[in-house]
Amino acid sequence: MKSFRNKQARPKKNKLILGPRTILQALEQGESLDRVYISATLSSNLLVQLKKAAALATVPVQVVPAVKLDSFNAGDHEGCVALKSRITYQTLQEVIDWVVGAGRAPLFLMLDGITDVRNIGGIARTAYCTGVDAIIIPDKGVGALQEDAILTSAGALEKIAVCRVDSLLKAIDTLHLNGVQVYATQMKGDVSLHEANFEIPCCIILGSEDKGIYPALLKGADSSVFIPMQGDFDSLNVSVSAGIILYEAMKQRM
Repeated sequence: MKSFRNKQARPKKNKLILGPRTILQALEQGESLDRVYISATLSSNLLVQLKKAAALATVPVQVVPAVKLDSFNAGDHEGCVALKSRITYQTLQEVIDWVVGAGRAPLFLMLDGITDVRNIGGIARTAYCTGVDAIIIPDKGVGALQEDAILTSAGALEKIAVCRVDSLLKAIDTLHLNGVQVYATQMKGDVSLHEANFEIPCCIILGSEDKGIYPALLKGADSSVFIPMQGDFDSLNVSVSAGIILYEAMKQRM
C-alpha cells in the first residue's frame, strides 16, 4: 500500500545560504531565515558566533551530522546551511502597538507544540479569514513554515503577521503587560467557548493533540476554554478546534 505520510521536499538551491560566514552576515543584516543547520564538526569560534546571532534573531539552530548537510546537494557548505524563509517574522510588541494604534482590540493565536505543517497551514488560513492579528510561535518545537505549510494555508501565512519568539512564557508576560487576556484551550476547561469573552484584547493558546498545552503555559493563562461537544469522544483535530473557536470570536466581534 502506498504511504501518504507528509514528506518534506528537498529545499530548492535558491532557498539556501551556504557557509558559516555568509550565514552570519545574513543574520546580522536581518535577513529572514527559517532555521540554521550546523555540523557538529564546525569550529567552536564560528559555532559560538552563529548561535549568538541566531538567538538574537530568534532563528532556530540545529546541530546535525555532516550527512544531513550533504543531503541538500547544494555544494560546499563548509559545515553550515541556512534555509531562507518566505515569511517575514514580526516582533510581538510592534504588532501589539500597531493593532492598538489602529484602534482595535488585539486578537492573537499562540501555537504550542504543533508540528504537523498541514495543521499549521489550515489554522493560519482560518486565522486570516477570522481577523486574527498575529500568530505567535516558538523558535523551537513547531513545524517549519516552509513550502508545505504555506501551500496548505493557501498563502495566508504570507499575509498574516507571524511572531516567532524565544519563549512562549515570555510572550504571555508581554501580552499581560499590554492588557491582553490569555485563554488556554482544554478538553476540561473552566469556561465554555460560548461564555468566554473574545471581544476584549485576547490571545488563544492551542496545544498539540497528543500532549496538549505545556503545563507552565496553562498556569500562565488567565483561564481555560472548552468546546462543548455531544457524544463520547476524546478530542477534535486541532485545526478544526481552531476554526470553531475563531469563528465564535469573530461572531462576538461582529
